[in-house]
Amino acid sequence: MESIHRMSTGPHNLSSHADVLDALAAKGRLRSLTRTRGTDFTSNDYLALAESGALRDAASQALARGVPLGAGGSRLLRGNHPEHEALEEEAASFFGSGADTRALYFPTGFAANAAIAATLPRRGDLIVHDALIHASFRDGLEPDRIQVIEAPHNDVDAIEDIIKSWRASGATGQVWIAAETLYSMDGDRAPLSELVALAARHDAMLVLDEAHATGVYGEQGRGLGAACEGAPNIISLHTCGKALGAAGALVCLPKLYRDFMVNRGRAFIYSTAPSPLMAAVVRAGLKLIAGAEQERAQLAALVRHAEAGLRNMGLGVSGSQIQPIIIGEDRRAVAIATALQSLGHDIRAIRPPTVPEGTARLRLALTLHVSASDLDALFADLAREMAKP
Repeated sequence: MESIHRMSTGPHNLSSHADVLDALAAKGRLRSLTRTRGTDFTSNDYLALAESGALRDAASQALARGVPLGAGGSRLLRGNHPEHEALEEEAASFFGSGADTRALYFPTGFAANAAIAATLPRRGDLIVHDALIHASFRDGLEPDRIQVIEAPHNDVDAIEDIIKSWRASGATGQVWIAAETLYSMDGDRAPLSELVALAARHDAMLVLDEAHATGVYGEQGRGLGAACEGAPNIISLHTCGKALGAAGALVCLPKLYRDFMVNRGRAFIYSTAPSPLMAAVVRAGLKLIAGAEQERAQLAALVRHAEAGLRNMGLGVSGSQIQPIIIGEDRRAVAIATALQSLGHDIRAIRPPTVPEGTARLRLALTLHVSASDLDALFADLAREMAKP
């Protein structure tokens, strides 16, 4: 079959790009941009704040008081706006329980995660990260400068064995442990209490990615790691584009490390500052999630309803608002997702390399955009599609 991406004219080296795309297509892994349609079973807008009147009002009020849309430069040039500083002060107080806790606002969670990995560990240090850690953290790693070892998912004993072996080899650097508190594709939780204890035993820094827990779990929606925030060996990341309904990410960390990020974090130094208007919206989002107990209870009820439906189909459950429906084969996952989308259910197929080989899946994300009856309709159609050969 002729390549669907081959160009008849142009630079000859484009053929290598076409080969890659054709190989992805042959495996059922070619991606394309798709507009949203149907009932939302795929976004991370867990508390349905992204289109809420409350955040729209916050944006309008900020514009009315003269907050600009763009920053006009990096934070270290002319892009540092009072809205950035106010957000960081409020976030440090909201998420952190220690007097030394500070926050730093990034334009995206990807930039924040990559900046943590690339900036804070020093030459001769060790990073042990969970096998399912976000790609953004992996992209910031520099194995030629620091030792990087992947640990089996949620295996605290394996992490400890790695640290002991590294120390036994004579290494004297700082140990860094990185994990997500709630994993984005499996929906399961990290063994936080064990990780905190492990970090304490080995004088290690613990990096907690709260992307999918912020707003949904913990007192006032402060995340699953709220109880340990503010400790001198804890660094946390809270994205603003999921349950907070806005954009960007907040890194909460001790003042010394914040100062280091400002001076050595390339993703921070050389990026145009986030929109001051978005910083104002995130400030409003923090206040909203702090008082969103009813919304969190409503989401928890949806999770219970979804899990009952999944169990009735003989499928596994995760215990969170992220429910992976494992299909296995890439093309079949895409076919089922496409069929469900045609029936009005916006659910997407997730394939390798985002998830391990042989675990292509539908990622069911539960938000307050849907009701129990919406879930029932999805499951009825899902059962029919999965029964097809």
